[in-house]
Amino acid sequence: VQLQACGGGLVQTGGSLRLTCAAPRRTFSNNGVGWFRQSPGKEREFVGGINWRGGNTIYTDSVKGRFTISRDVYKNTVYLQMNSLKPEDTAIYYCASSRSASPSSDRAMYAYWGQGTLVTVSS
Repeated sequence: VQLQACGGGLVQTGGSLRLTCAAPRRTFSNNGVGWFRQSPGKEREFVGGINWRGGNTIYTDSVKGRFTISRDVYKNTVYLQMNSLKPEDTAIYYCASSRSASPSSDRAMYAYWGQGTLVTVSS
């Protein structure tokens, strides 16, 4: 099972990027999806997640009001829209498929992970 995250790149402070996570239907169809990120020398941290229907989202405090997660259930795709980016948002971003219908901030709750996409925010 493979998840594919893409859309990363280099952006200036205050800019925007949209990350995309795609997967086979059987991976996403009844599962919550989470986004995580990892900076050099730091633990992988939870960014946000969305439930399998797409009606419920959760976010870590540092991205609330700036990041938005959505999903297209017909395309088996989840998006992470990132606005007002800051240098501290620089990281490799990963998407993951939850073991349940709901997202979780606990990495252990995720069964499948994508390879990650690099986001660099310059000051």
